Amino acid sequence: MKNKPQKQSKQQAAYQKIRTRILDGTYSPGYRIVIDQLAKEFKASAIPIREAIRQLEADGLIQFKPYSGAIVTPINENEYIETLSVLAVLEGYATALASNFMTEKAIDELRTINQNMVRSLESFDFLSFGKLNRDFHATSIQYCDNKFLVENIKQTWNRIDSIRRMGATFVPTRAKQSISEHEEIISMLERKATPFEIEQFVREHKMNTVKSFDDRKG
Repeated sequence: MKNKPQKQSKQQAAYQKIRTRILDGTYSPGYRIVIDQLAKEFKASAIPIREAIRQLEADGLIQFKPYSGAIVTPINENEYIETLSVLAVLEGYATALASNFMTEKAIDELRTINQNMVRSLESFDFLSFGKLNRDFHATSIQYCDNKFLVENIKQTWNRIDSIRRMGATFVPTRAKQSISEHEEIISMLERKATPFEIEQFVREHKMNTVKSFDDRKG
């Protein structure tokens, strides 16, 4: 007899819903989380909501402030830039290593993802754009044979998720440039450019995002 899939607990369900709202900008930085209000909305007691909030606090997405209670963690812009700069180095190297084993099917997947990014941008669906951008880079490193490097990239992605909020870090003009740069990455993989060339371009691609965010701050 097959085992029945386990039902998601109320704590897990609350965690996923609140986390999604934080990352897509529904709950902006500094937004006050009211436990009783969420318990009523999610049709649950306050206990699983509190447990979910503790988990989100451990993730760095929520913090507790005196007299305010739980709030969405404000963006640390310097930390975001520093983390993205590290990611530029890691992803550049990983994409270069993966390029030695890249298949035609993977390149076609990259092209499809980038086309979907165009559509998302045209429809102003910035949340989908961000997810597709992550998919693009996950696909570009999927054949990297350095597992430790890939694991570090995934950890850095998680760190970025805990720092940024889609609405606060998204730069529309940069999004168009990013799509164009993705096209060049696809072209380089397709024509089998040298790993060194690929590493340098992917690193520059990421650093362009850092620069555009930094310029917007100024």
